[in-house]
Formats: sequence, C-alpha cells, structure tokens
Amino acid sequence: MTALDLMRSDAPYAVSYLDMPNDLQPRAQRLCWRFNQLDPTDLEGRAAILGELFGTWHPRATVKPTFRCDYGFNIHFHGFALVNYNCAFLDTSPIHVGVGTFIAPGCVLACAGHAVHPAQRSEGIQTSAPITLGDNVWLGANVTVCGGVTIGDGSVIGAGSVVTRDVPAGVIAAGVPCRVIREVGEDDLVKRLAQVERAAAEGR
Repeated sequence: MTALDLMRSDAPYAVSYLDMPNDLQPRAQRLCWRFNQLDPTDLEGRAAILGELFGTWHPRATVKPTFRCDYGFNIHFHGFALVNYNCAFLDTSPIHVGVGTFIAPGCVLACAGHAVHPAQRSEGIQTSAPITLGDNVWLGANVTVCGGVTIGDGSVIGAGSVVTRDVPAGVIAAGVPCRVIREVGEDDLVKRLAQVERAAAEGR
C-alpha cells in the first residue's frame, strides 16, 4: 500500500515525511493562490477553481478567502455548506463536510500531526487520521478540529475550542479540550422580528 492509498483511506496512519506525495502539494497551492487572488464577485471563477481543487464539490457550498489546504483531493463537500474567512484544512486524510454545516472564520481542520516522541519527530514521522463533520454542524470562530474526530449531526462547537475527541449528535460542546456542555433543545430557538416575518410572508 502506498502513502497515497493510506491518505485516501479512513484508517489512521504514521509514515515518514519522505514517503508522502509532496509533489502533489504545489497543485493545491497554486489553486488556493488563484482562488484567494480572484475578484470576490467572480462567483463562476471561484466555483470552477474549487471544483478542480476538491475531491467532492457541491454547487451550493461556499468557501470564502483566504482558504488553504495541503492537497484538496481529500476534501469532500456533500451539499450546502459555508466555510468562512481564513480557514485551513490539512487534508492528509479525508475530510468530510456534511450538508448544512457552518464553519466560522479562522477554523483549522487538521488531519495531520507529528510523532509525540521527540526521537521519532526529529526523524520526520508524521501521523494522520480523518475528520468527519456531520450534517448541520456549526463550528464557532477559531475552532481547531484534530485528526480522528467525528462531530455528530446538529452539534455546535463553541468558539476557540480544540476538539480532540468525537462529539455526539445534537449537543453544544466547548473548551480546551472540547467537552459536551448540554444538548441542543427547544430553548435554543430564537424569535424572529415581526417585521422580518411580514416581509418574508409578502415575498420581499
């Protein structure tokens, strides 16, 4: 099995940096550079670049600049989603972004890591594990999600959190390290302004 096979799999792995297909990174770097330099009103141009960059792209997904990733082909959008400003995805393993997921500014999804033992780290041993964000997940600003983490459908991660373990569906979690605080419930429904409701009803 090659390093590229490992990268595309859902299994965690550890390899030498010399075995990684680093020759594929310039492609992603060029596409990210083009995307980040593009006129923000050029929606067709942005969509074309992202369709070329990502392994799975959806026309209802939105990514805002600046955006950076290691490879691109390991990132998969499965429907409508929003990735806000200044996010970075280290996709040495697959990253799956569910339908209706919101990723706030400054978030980092880091599949990649390094050996904990200094002797191995100095030898260039790298680790990696996939990240999965379920449907309707919301990551607050400056959240970091580490490799091997799955966040369940409908969960909210508080701003500034570092997610090192799986988060179940339908909860609010926050902290460093991130921990479940409570379930999402009816009390979390917000009231819309009456005038906004009228305008929506009238089709304005």
